[in-house]
Amino acid sequence: MKQIARTKFTSFGLRVPTNWKQPQGEAGDMYTRAFKPEHRNTAPAMGALFQAATPNKHHTDTQKNLHEQFGGFIDGTVDALCSAWSQWQSSATLVGVVITGFAAMGGQVVGPPLQPMILASAPKKSPTQAQFSNIIATVISTAWMTYTGTIKVSGLPWYPAFVAVPSPVAPPTPNVPCPVATLTQVDTVFQSMKTQMVGMLGDPRVPFHQELFESICFAFIQCYTVWKTSTMVTNVLGMGPVPTFAPPYVPVGPVVGGVGNMMPGGFT
Repeated sequence: MKQIARTKFTSFGLRVPTNWKQPQGEAGDMYTRAFKPEHRNTAPAMGALFQAATPNKHHTDTQKNLHEQFGGFIDGTVDALCSAWSQWQSSATLVGVVITGFAAMGGQVVGPPLQPMILASAPKKSPTQAQFSNIIATVISTAWMTYTGTIKVSGLPWYPAFVAVPSPVAPPTPNVPCPVATLTQVDTVFQSMKTQMVGMLGDPRVPFHQELFESICFAFIQCYTVWKTSTMVTNVLGMGPVPTFAPPYVPVGPVVGGVGNMMPGGFT
């Protein structure tokens, strides 16, 4: 996620100082003479998040300083996001799945909010960092809770053994594992996260905030796309009654009105 966010930020081609124009004519001569020869042509940082407007030492120093500041914030924010995501995944569950025969329906994902877990380790060395971290944590946490609230099971064949159970009650049985992507879900909320962050900040004068928010959101969405196809839904323990079981005339029967609940750690 760090590399995705950094690459996205770099793609904006931000030059510093912003809107720099080289002085011309007499003003240009005065500008050139104002600096020592060794300060007029210095090497900018390569592969940096920003581009230096000129080789002037003041410009390359600005580039390097901003690269360090924004790069450090991006890395720290991503570390906090990944840590919170991992904590969420280890404790979240899928509960209340309704079972009829082999099929599973409905259910609800239950997990802790991401915001406090993100803020626990997000960058907060300065008031600006703390403000940005709070905005990012709040918006992503709200979006994630909204998204996970839409996740439902939709008739998946999770319990093939429940078609013919030789007892009055089916024993606890784990579901057939499947990727999160196979469940019904609505993830359009992620597309508006950057706009929400900009709105929460509410100050268009803050330099480079739109690019920073967009880079963090873009990286999160890219990693989410991989996550939902690679993370499996496992250990949803299903059980329930078999109303038609009546030996010796009906030695087996299907589960009707069964319930499945995931143990913590079932998203693997």
